[in-house]
Amino acid sequence: MKRLIAEREKARLGGGQKRIDSQHKKGKFTARERVDMLLDEGSFEEFDMFVTHRTTDFDLGNEHYLSDGVITGHGTIDGRTVYLFSQDFTVFGGSLSETNALKICKVMDQALKVGAPLIGINDSGGARIQEGVRSLSGYASIFQRNIMASGVIPQISVIFGPCAGGAVYSPALTDFVLMADKTSYMFVTGPKVVKTVTGENITDEDLGGASVHATKSGVTHFVGANETEGILLIKKLLSYLPQNNLEEPPLAICDDPADRLDDKLNTIIPEKPSTPYDVKDVIHSIADNGEFLEVQRQYARNIVVGFVTFNGISTGVVANQPNYLAGCLDINASRKAARFVRFCDAFNIPIVTLVDVPGFLPGSAQEFDGIITNGAKLIFAYGEATVPKITIILRKAYGGAYCVMSSKQLRGDVNYAWPTAEIAVMGPIGAIEVLYNRSLNAIESPEERAKFVAENAAEYREKFSNPYEAAKYGYIDDIIEPRNTRFRIIRALQTLSTKKDVNPPKKHSTLPL
Repeated sequence: MKRLIAEREKARLGGGQKRIDSQHKKGKFTARERVDMLLDEGSFEEFDMFVTHRTTDFDLGNEHYLSDGVITGHGTIDGRTVYLFSQDFTVFGGSLSETNALKICKVMDQALKVGAPLIGINDSGGARIQEGVRSLSGYASIFQRNIMASGVIPQISVIFGPCAGGAVYSPALTDFVLMADKTSYMFVTGPKVVKTVTGENITDEDLGGASVHATKSGVTHFVGANETEGILLIKKLLSYLPQNNLEEPPLAICDDPADRLDDKLNTIIPEKPSTPYDVKDVIHSIADNGEFLEVQRQYARNIVVGFVTFNGISTGVVANQPNYLAGCLDINASRKAARFVRFCDAFNIPIVTLVDVPGFLPGSAQEFDGIITNGAKLIFAYGEATVPKITIILRKAYGGAYCVMSSKQLRGDVNYAWPTAEIAVMGPIGAIEVLYNRSLNAIESPEERAKFVAENAAEYREKFSNPYEAAKYGYIDDIIEPRNTRFRIIRALQTLSTKKDVNPPKKHSTLPL
């Protein structure tokens, strides 16, 4: 018994007090501290505490640490079981060894077997070089399990330190990535290699810091100001997710009346069609208690995605953002929304789509970089999704972008429009310039041309660019009063709770990657 107590104490010290102090000086917690912060008190059941590495080369035979640089096991968050691993930077810089990888693979296998979310806390210098291909094979084994678990259990990667080289691909294969500002970074090749190969001088932060991946690459979905905030974000995220793909998301307790009206919504759309507004104001207005967990907040800001609850029902929201690029769909926005829609569909989370989109972003840069293929990803995601899909057209829904944003033809279950909706092949002014091209060419005076366009645009808007035309053909199920939006969504979700929609049997789809 004495030996057991002593060995456990030794394991809990990781690489020793000196290295623990060094971790704290960097503004970082230790692997075990992170586990304690994340899990319900007293719920952690640790696996493989006494594992050590098997390598003797390069004097590693003289240095052994219990747990070998990664803490693994399971516990509960708000009473719900999760499996996790937490890399220990105090032991060989958290580097991945053969035994280290075996520990991680064990909890991944167990999480998949019992159907519980998997959380990986990354803080590692990469592969343990002294072990050569054995450490590399460990990465590959982890990748394979990430792939097998995809769409079966939620996988969340937390980056609380370095994550470089092959290590970055496991987080990239998971559903959500969270980074801590200023203390975490991710890149395939570090600044030294970049300098050697390209001659470029760049810092860790500028190459792969949280800000870079939140705004430019889109690799990370959440950024915590520090590790404490990051852990709170993970707990919040999990509250919207089911345990696995065979279960429904948890039903939250809701004290916000389902029939609550918000008169501000009746006037939130500006009278001038080109005037922007913040679609998040709409989301906060209709969600339970105004709460909205936005995903990839700083990336592709022309589209907004995230989680809310409606009368306690966990729901994914996709919304065009008129405040940024007029809400146009571009490459990044299409990929961002497509990935989110596919996640929601995989885990039985209904999708509410708020539409105000003038079209796809024009220009050679978009065309050359593949707006066609990337826009098709969003079409594919919506068309393939079998969860309840509710669409509300707030203002503009023009051209192909109308089709893409969960239209009735892409199996939208309930499609509503506000009275301010404009549904047409293109905007009135553009339409007039096409329809009356000859007449306009015959008018020499710019003032007369502008007058001609304005008069005919008003007529076009009256005839075509309104929700009643679409409603006449059944493409819109109803035109609703904006202030009543919350209640109509909740009633639709309740009605669709027994929806059954099945795709044709196939090995897998050929998504336009």
